[in-house]
Amino acid sequence: MSSFWHWWVVLLTLGNIVFIAWLIRYTARRNPGEPAEGETTGHVYDGDLTEYNRPMPRWWLWMFWATIVFALVYLVLFPGLGNYSGVLGWSSTAQYEREVEQVEERLAPIFERYAAMEIDQLQEDSQAMATARRIFGNECAVCHGGDGGGTVGFPALNDGYFQWGGSFEEIQETIAGGRQANMPSHTGLDDEQLDALVAYVFNLADRDVPDPDLIPKGEELWDQQGCFACHGDDGTGMTALGAPDLTRGVYIYGGSAQAIRETIRDGREGEMPAFADRLGEDRVRLLSAYILQLSQ
Repeated sequence: MSSFWHWWVVLLTLGNIVFIAWLIRYTARRNPGEPAEGETTGHVYDGDLTEYNRPMPRWWLWMFWATIVFALVYLVLFPGLGNYSGVLGWSSTAQYEREVEQVEERLAPIFERYAAMEIDQLQEDSQAMATARRIFGNECAVCHGGDGGGTVGFPALNDGYFQWGGSFEEIQETIAGGRQANMPSHTGLDDEQLDALVAYVFNLADRDVPDPDLIPKGEELWDQQGCFACHGDDGTGMTALGAPDLTRGVYIYGGSAQAIRETIRDGREGEMPAFADRLGEDRVRLLSAYILQLSQ
């Protein structure tokens, strides 16, 4: 926090406390001509309803003063005034780290047991898979869905196909290090050329092509634009580059003609974040075993 904002917070906080103290003191004093406590104010309503000067109980007033004293003591002991850390040196970050450390110490023996197990043993262990399922729900489900079915822009994990390879080691590498996909844009193509490429991509997956006459032109553009360099001559893709297999008829960003057209024209830049630092080696390994089982 900069010096300006530090003093802004300090002055605003203390100024509000001082103002509230002044307001309580000011409103509690007796004004000139005001009747004494218990005396009538001289106001009578409905002929027999007399108004008396009955201030709030003193304990109610002292309760307000107690909250002000509490606030000042709190601001001395704990952070609350800009960059001032408080006498006790407490911070939410430090407390969070202590709690995480305590949890990790409690879980360490469990993950040590999982780390000593082979992949097939992990997948057959109901407790291990239940633990992995909870990790998946916390870390992966927000993008890939609770069942691993994926959604537009996020691949399915339960169909046995992986863009970057489906072996245990490849899945583990994907989770730990993340992935960065890059489908280049082809904004220089006109509408007719885009339609031809879409027709060819449909044909690669044996899908019905609205205008089969465009397929030869699309194949020619496939070679001219260098699509084979990533997706291969036959469109089966290349896991080393994360280039998907176009013969399967399954598309991350949608399989309609319009969606494929947008992918070719505008390109795509999907990113899978790295989880090595966040989860650690043992959890990544356990999660990889779970996703491999999910895909089977």
